[in-house]
Amino acid sequence: MSAYDAALRRRSASKVTDAAPDRAELVRLIEAAGRVADHSNLQPWRLIELRGEDRVRLGRAIHKADGHDGVSTKPLRAPLLIAVVFSEKPSGKVPAWEQEAVASGVAHLLSLLLDEADWGVIWRTGGYTRSKAVAKAHGLRTGEQLLGWLYVGGKPDERIRTRRPIDAASFVTSMPAGSGSAIANATKSAKPAKKCKKKKSKKK
Repeated sequence: MSAYDAALRRRSASKVTDAAPDRAELVRLIEAAGRVADHSNLQPWRLIELRGEDRVRLGRAIHKADGHDGVSTKPLRAPLLIAVVFSEKPSGKVPAWEQEAVASGVAHLLSLLLDEADWGVIWRTGGYTRSKAVAKAHGLRTGEQLLGWLYVGGKPDERIRTRRPIDAASFVTSMPAGSGSAIANATKSAKPAKKCKKKKSKKK
């Protein structure tokens, strides 16, 4: 299947079965997702795998964030949760927003790869991503931010609701018209490149 076809058929699965990819398959898909465009190759992201009791710990942290005791059942909706963490790297060249875009790109590409591998997946976010209790449960380091979780499981037998195609042309525009010919003006203002003088070699 081509990347184009995979993107067109991708659907978010709000309900999944108890099946899930094992660690080996997950690592293989992450290897591909990590090839997302990354300015200066800073790799400002990491993923946390939540299975079994880890989901219960997250459910307890979610309830604590709401000021309640007990365990939220939200993380139990899928057998595997993948927490997406934005981990900013020091850089005088790449701003934080651009690094966060890289982390988001990894999450989206991974969700596409999981769907293509016939796993059900949905990216869930919410106010809990900024909760201190939830951050502590994940072991987030100073400066790290949680961008949500990929809920992953087996695709259910029932048909996943299809999405209406977008009007792609309406999302593509051109730059506002300027005065005169932009190419001609740019050519006139461009400074000619300085010629490097060749050093004469001294004869011994």
